[in-house]
Amino acid sequence: MSTTTASTPSVAARNLINGKWSDAGSVHESINPSTGDVVGTYVSAGRAEAEAAVAAARTAFDTTGWSRNASLRARALGELADRLAERVPAMGRTLARENGKLLQQTTWEASVSVDWLRYSAASALTQIAGRAGEPQPGTYFHSSPEAMGVAGIITPWNSPVALLVRALGPAIGAGCTAVVKMPGQTGLTNTLFAEAVAATESLPAGVVNILTEAGNEVAPFLVESSDVDVLSYTGSTHVGRAIAAAAARTLKRANLELGGKTPMIVFDDADLDVVVPQLVTSCILMNGQYCCTGSRVLAQRGIADELRTRLAAALEAVKVGPAEDPSSQLGPLIDKAGVARVDRIVEEAASYAKVIVRGGLVTDPEMAGGAFYRPSLVEVERLDVPLVQQEVFGPVQTFEVFDDEADAVHRANATEFGLAASVFTRDDIRARRVGRDLRFGGIWVNTWGVLSEHFEQGGFKQSGYGLLCGPAAITEFQNLKTYATAAPQLA
Repeated sequence: MSTTTASTPSVAARNLINGKWSDAGSVHESINPSTGDVVGTYVSAGRAEAEAAVAAARTAFDTTGWSRNASLRARALGELADRLAERVPAMGRTLARENGKLLQQTTWEASVSVDWLRYSAASALTQIAGRAGEPQPGTYFHSSPEAMGVAGIITPWNSPVALLVRALGPAIGAGCTAVVKMPGQTGLTNTLFAEAVAATESLPAGVVNILTEAGNEVAPFLVESSDVDVLSYTGSTHVGRAIAAAAARTLKRANLELGGKTPMIVFDDADLDVVVPQLVTSCILMNGQYCCTGSRVLAQRGIADELRTRLAAALEAVKVGPAEDPSSQLGPLIDKAGVARVDRIVEEAASYAKVIVRGGLVTDPEMAGGAFYRPSLVEVERLDVPLVQQEVFGPVQTFEVFDDEADAVHRANATEFGLAASVFTRDDIRARRVGRDLRFGGIWVNTWGVLSEHFEQGGFKQSGYGLLCGPAAITEFQNLKTYATAAPQLA
């Protein structure tokens, strides 16, 4: 690819189309949610840029040997990991300034993305074989996985690098080419990733195209275009349903990881010294803007009073502050509109639930420019209320009391979401028994939020379908072709 240096944050960050930097599109400001200050500007792509990027990806897939050269793909993914590794410090700082996650979290995100790319590089070499056999005399069958074609990848602003790599790595490893739509809130971070792509000499032009969009033209085009063969989207269930419906018109496969409402089930025998810090972390990590946020605490009645008291005190003690301040435990939400939305949800909850920790807007004068929100804890009994049924996307937890295993499972499963759940108990058999009955794609036992590139991630129910990470991820971007060969009959 072209190794032209991308824009610095002092000028507009640009898009990468067919191996070249593009200035086409409207210019927008990137705002630091910790301060309200302008971090820099970026060029937002529109329909014309989306068409050019898809055309480039289509040409690269149809006219080059990319999809048939596993060695090249593995080398390119390994080289991309190297180029990304060089940018980890800068990417961590830039992402903290753009989306408000704490600096240690954004730096971890950039670092783990390097590891995930290296895993995909290995998968490109090891997951190319099909099966062979002679199911009936004289007829030989073999199957062969083939890349689907052009992949459209739509990523959110809360973890734009990791959630991009989680889809891009398997797509490229499978032999697809890609058009990536990244969020406007992280325009400068997106360009740093595009720089890594541009500096990867093993990637042919057009194989990976990076677009940043502030509006709503690129994503719909990727969904509707007959030149895009497969989609990967991470985001809200509402948008995921719309994408699935629109993708059906061209019968393109869609991989969707959508919303979550993670129950944190705490049994009487759990060690609360271990549990309470985990519950707090699950509420405030990524500022509560995470599809696996531990938004529902389910406490067995025998320890409910103690857990309620300890959890409330711990949440009240959380230090809210700027993303780049090492002493901060909770950074800002993405913007002040998000603060107002979350605060309205908690205020309305007071009509049907008991507010234990009100949390709310930060009024300290030195942080007045930021989008800060202190964590809230609300006790609920009914399962049909908005705070139980809807994803908040902020540092808000509900507290619910249950009696036994059956009650815990019933309460945990009583939402449309099924992304992840945690079970805290000293009884391994109980953990297995409860985990079996929970309708969630990921179950954590005595922990929360632990992920690995070696094992699949995906949701049940309205949390989406398809798998990312692990050996199955690459198959989301492949078709399986079967050959049958009849052997000549000898006299």
